[in-house]
Amino acid sequence: MWTDPIIEEIRKVREEHAARFHYDPVAIYNDLVRMQRESGREYVDLSRRPEEKNRTTG
Repeated sequence: MWTDPIIEEIRKVREEHAARFHYDPVAIYNDLVRMQRESGREYVDLSRRPEEKNRTTG
């Protein structure tokens, strides 16, 4: 079976990161948020959809 080396590396990094926090999803999430905040990058929040403008049909 063929394996993608990039996918394997991603899985390895993800596993190591989760192990650092004893697989606690809240701790993993908090660390990811911390890393995002400290990165200095600008992120788009897609958790809320923009309000749809009132459309009139005619």
